[in-house]
Amino acid sequence: MRNKFKTHFYLFVCVIAICSCKNKENIKVAEGLKDYTTFPIGTAINIKILMNDAELQKTQKQNFNSITATNDMKMQSIIPTENNYNWKTVDTILNYAETHNQRLFGHNLIWHSSTPEWVIAKAEKDSLWLDSFMKEYITRYVGRYKGKVAAWDVVNEAFESKGGAYRETIWYNKLGKRYIADAFRYAHEADPDAVLFYNDFNIERDTLKLNAMLKIVEEFKAEGVPISGIGFQMHIRMDIPDETIAYALKKAAATGLQIHLSEVDIIFNKHDDTKEGGVETYSTITDEMKKAQGEKYKKLVLMYREIVPKKQQYGITFWDFTDRDTWIRGFFNIQDWPSLYDDNLQPKPAYFGFKEGLEAELKN
Repeated sequence: MRNKFKTHFYLFVCVIAICSCKNKENIKVAEGLKDYTTFPIGTAINIKILMNDAELQKTQKQNFNSITATNDMKMQSIIPTENNYNWKTVDTILNYAETHNQRLFGHNLIWHSSTPEWVIAKAEKDSLWLDSFMKEYITRYVGRYKGKVAAWDVVNEAFESKGGAYRETIWYNKLGKRYIADAFRYAHEADPDAVLFYNDFNIERDTLKLNAMLKIVEEFKAEGVPISGIGFQMHIRMDIPDETIAYALKKAAATGLQIHLSEVDIIFNKHDDTKEGGVETYSTITDEMKKAQGEKYKKLVLMYREIVPKKQQYGITFWDFTDRDTWIRGFFNIQDWPSLYDDNLQPKPAYFGFKEGLEAELKN
């Protein structure tokens, strides 16, 4: 009887041990960047590539709880020809986000580079039409996904690449700078609960551009324009001083608005912000470069956590998370390695540096 009891007890202990090991394995698999912070960690995605790559999808689900479409939610994809709205791809992205409990960030509503040619052609002949079209487009688009898309980049890159001048686009030339405020008003009317961002690049290192952006933010706040947040694209180079980035974040955080690092990557080479305008100083990457990049990622997230108050931390989003899929190489025609994962979907020192920045105890 005693031997029988010992046998049963031994089996019971073994079952508990096996279950415990399996649970630990599951916890390990489930852990990712999103599990080390209270604010969302996001990534830009191409939904077709993601859905056709099981390994990529597994990594995305493990690490991120917010998604932004790279191009599929821009105007050229939504209404490629007049009166021809295309919702299919956005619905697919939304279904993915909801299925995997991820926040869907809308990028973007108004951007000169994604304005279809047919819109430009009509606007050249009739500026009044452009105003009515913008209202109809935003109202219909934002209204369709009311309560489902958490936030929008309402206007993207309204300023020139350098300095504080407004970018002379079809929107600015025909409607003046008021198109920016109107876009925010239309979006808010369509979904009063959506978080609404102005999004731009170089504002973390170009003081003139930063101050121009902050000026319209203050004007909007004074006029009651419903702006909720500032998006720092944060496409940065390794040689951008941390002090410069910290200064920009402090100035932006002082507005009281939500702060989103919306398109993060860190490159080694340089470019002039134009297509194929890359300067390839580095054609290969060394272990020392990888380590330095990891430190840069760590410092970036630490600055965000230390400078931006918790209530204003909307999250950090990477613009693709693998070197294999980065936009940098194709757009600037250079070799580079700006992402958390390498071309073989293996985590780099950049990944572990960013993770350390999330986990580190803050000084204040």
